[in-house]
Amino acid sequence: MMKKRMSILMLPWLAHGHISPFLELSERLSERDITIYFCSTAVNLDTIRDRLNKHCSSSRILPVELHLPATSPELPTHLHTTKHLPPRLMSTLKEAFDLSSQAFSDILVLLRPDLVIYDFLQPWAPAVAHSHGIHAVVFLCMSAAMCAFSFTSLMNNLTPIGAEFPYPEIYLHSHEVSGFAQMLEKTTNGIKEKDRFWWCHERSDGVVLIKSFREIEAKYMDYLTSMAGKKLVPVGSLVEEEESENGKKDDDPRRCEIIDWLDSKREKSTVFVSFGSEYFLSEEEISEIADGLEQSDVNFLWVIRLLLREGREEPPLEEALPKGFLERVGERGFVASGWAPQTEILRHRSTGGFMSHCGWSSVMEAMNFGVPIIAMPMHLDQPINARLVVEGLGVGVEVKREGVEGRIRGEEVARAVRDAVVEEGGERVRRRVKTLRDVMVMRRERGQEDEEIDEAVDHLLGVCGKMNSATGVGDEEDARQLLVPN
Repeated sequence: MMKKRMSILMLPWLAHGHISPFLELSERLSERDITIYFCSTAVNLDTIRDRLNKHCSSSRILPVELHLPATSPELPTHLHTTKHLPPRLMSTLKEAFDLSSQAFSDILVLLRPDLVIYDFLQPWAPAVAHSHGIHAVVFLCMSAAMCAFSFTSLMNNLTPIGAEFPYPEIYLHSHEVSGFAQMLEKTTNGIKEKDRFWWCHERSDGVVLIKSFREIEAKYMDYLTSMAGKKLVPVGSLVEEEESENGKKDDDPRRCEIIDWLDSKREKSTVFVSFGSEYFLSEEEISEIADGLEQSDVNFLWVIRLLLREGREEPPLEEALPKGFLERVGERGFVASGWAPQTEILRHRSTGGFMSHCGWSSVMEAMNFGVPIIAMPMHLDQPINARLVVEGLGVGVEVKREGVEGRIRGEEVARAVRDAVVEEGGERVRRRVKTLRDVMVMRRERGQEDEEIDEAVDHLLGVCGKMNSATGVGDEEDARQLLVPN
């Protein structure tokens, strides 16, 4: 049989915050003469089509469509992604994803990759891979601090959560504890979230990949390795240097309008406000954030996510914002809905702060471009990431919450914005994030990020028992049936 490249099938969860780092890792692995099959739903593949097409001519990264079963009339194919997914349908999407295991099995039979790299939400993926004699390794798109904190709580069944975690800078506020516990106990298809995390780790062959680097998380990585008994292999920050969605180009009207507005502002004078691609702010949260931005007297660019109407159209911004808000802030503020070029905004000279939900990829991007973080975590892993940002690394300021419910208040939003961007008290944060940016630049210039990927490849080859002359065993004609055309 003719010698072929080593081949890896990537299977991320159906959210942009997972698909993006999986794609970044895919690109870096493909540069090491590894063929990548990138497996996701059609709607997700469409959002990254431009980037995938860069690699198709050389057959380095090949898109493979995963078909989800029709489990509910409320979940048409355009909602086979977390983008624009109403929160009430998240469990329905997870159910459908779980039930795609047979379709996934069929894909593995035809493609016969040497390895599957899977996400932490699908314990069925390694089970299916192993049933076909294919190795599988989990890739964690979360901070090592979050993974270690969660693992400690799961292993010891701790109450209160995190009681025995040895690093006091990583903790939950009282209003966050119940939400964190509910997240771990939440059940879909009879499987609790905490069991998904545990099984995905247990079923990973030999090593665990993680999106991080030792300069910021060494002690959490070492602790997790000692607790879990599997080597944690960092693959770097995986920050996306260029971005596009649905073919948006440099001359896209939305992009041009945003960048032109930023160009008109002074250096480091503007706060970028975004809470990721999966969180819908409540009416009260929108009102208080708007009030805080208005009080702060600081320039802001606010990208807001609105729940689509039945006709798949976004409601007018004016309906979501407090009455008269846009008129009162005038040229000091720019509010947009939907997509915005986050990477380009963060690297822009006028951006001096990033009000963020503290999703892990957003945290990495802010640090990469030296932008102080105004932390406003909402749920999931975000509270732990916020503690790492503020208490652990000192590169951010957190918006203080009020009461047992952790309500957002406009005056606290304004305080945090001013502390991070203009007040003398925030100078330490601004210096610290600049230092960390310099560390990340130096890592690239010294080739440390390349070395991390090379080490990860060595571990993956070891898992597969292969050297660089790995052989693919699938039938090429059968495999072509699964590849999504350009």
